[in-house]
Amino acid sequence: MTAFSAERATALEGRPDATKRVARGARRYLQACGFSVVCEAPLPNGRRADLVALAPDGGLRIVEVKSSYADFRADLKWPQYRGFYDRFYFAIPASLDPESFPQDAGLIIADAHGALLAREAPAARLTPARRRAMLLRFAAVAANRYCMLAFGDRLAD
Repeated sequence: MTAFSAERATALEGRPDATKRVARGARRYLQACGFSVVCEAPLPNGRRADLVALAPDGGLRIVEVKSSYADFRADLKWPQYRGFYDRFYFAIPASLDPESFPQDAGLIIADAHGALLAREAPAARLTPARRRAMLLRFAAVAANRYCMLAFGDRLAD
């Protein structure tokens, strides 16, 4: 597993304000639904998911945040997330047309204060081995980020 850096914990800092607002609202919605959420989570294939949410039942969701049509058209990495989630969603602001996003993904409409689920994502169950690997990755990232924040460490393993 790659070393955690402080840059990953604050990766949203360099993003446009609209993206931060959508990410915040989606995260708040997921947490209100009982999920634990890690932002900018590294995946085993070297990609990084905007939000990875762990459900109370152990299910894993990945949420890709898109704040504009240009962002959606320019960023084609999200198909490479397949195999690392049980359900996949796009989180978008209310100003975007939900019909412009793939129908085989869930859809969350969000602003800085919260969100609503506009379309449930179809289930794509992880294999037991992949689930275990992803749960361990989720736990390690969350623990390392907590220690960095709690103790001010700049680098944790």
